[in-house]
Amino acid sequence: MAAEEKVVLTVSSADAGTRLDKYVVAQIENVTRSHVQKLIADGFICINGVPASSNHYVLRAGDVIEVALRPAEEVNITASDIPLDIVYEDSDVIIVNKPKGMVVHPAPGHTDDTMVNALMFHAGDNLSGINGELRPGIVHRIDRDTTGLLVVCKNDAAHNFLADQLSVHSINRIYYCLVFGRLKEKEGTVDAPIARHKTDRKKMAIDKSGRNAVTHYREIFEFSAGYSLVECKLETGRTHQIRVHMSSIGYPLVGDEVYGRHKQPYKTEGQMLHAAVLGFIHPTTREYIEFSSVLPEYFTGVLNKICSSAEEKDALHNVLKEFGLEV
Repeated sequence: MAAEEKVVLTVSSADAGTRLDKYVVAQIENVTRSHVQKLIADGFICINGVPASSNHYVLRAGDVIEVALRPAEEVNITASDIPLDIVYEDSDVIIVNKPKGMVVHPAPGHTDDTMVNALMFHAGDNLSGINGELRPGIVHRIDRDTTGLLVVCKNDAAHNFLADQLSVHSINRIYYCLVFGRLKEKEGTVDAPIARHKTDRKKMAIDKSGRNAVTHYREIFEFSAGYSLVECKLETGRTHQIRVHMSSIGYPLVGDEVYGRHKQPYKTEGQMLHAAVLGFIHPTTREYIEFSSVLPEYFTGVLNKICSSAEEKDALHNVLKEFGLEV
């Protein structure tokens, strides 16, 4: 492993007033804001000789910032010949349509059957390696039982460019979910911060001390049986955000035993949630590109079961086609 590299920066008057994490990202190539925030949390960034206590520190002219850049660790990931549904690929990005049940990156208990293992087989060394994490190429992720679109980066420049778009909430991410109940307000916004649950560390919860989280929602179809098909547009992307937010306003996702009902009417193997639209500025062309994914069979199968009549089923499928969710 290479020796630790130290970067010393002196804040100019032009940079005074800038937040610490934003400043460091702008000054040092090939680091993401999440990486910088982790360096701050671990005590690897000092301000005037004192470890920074917060990434929100507002810089003053003359501040001396010392950044200890830890060398990227070797990642030992076994490439696995696992089929991937690749929607698009070029020299910068891969767009993958993830199936239900696939974990995105290695973790305890899931070390060799993840999307990253499949990507290592598919792309070899052509994946970004920022932060030296056990998830090369992964800019964002979706839950194991959530289906749909995910962007993977093939080089560090593309990774940084996409990570910047995520940080300013400019990536277009639209999800569709099936919830219990008929929405009283047919559209709205849930603006509620999310943090790790204080007693159950496997769960997330709304917490005023948590990170900002905003979800815009609207109902696109109401079932007579007391369910609603809902479109959710993410402004932020916190862990389990849609699941937590929809449950918090009284409309938990069907199939979600963590944040919803323990007794579920359908065997769905987890929450009914699909990432259907993904759009962003391309890192090389600088043009906006967008991809879409129709609802998978498990999802449409449950929707058809809920319909109480042939007329309702016809109305449903007309709506699905209108929103590009069905061919």
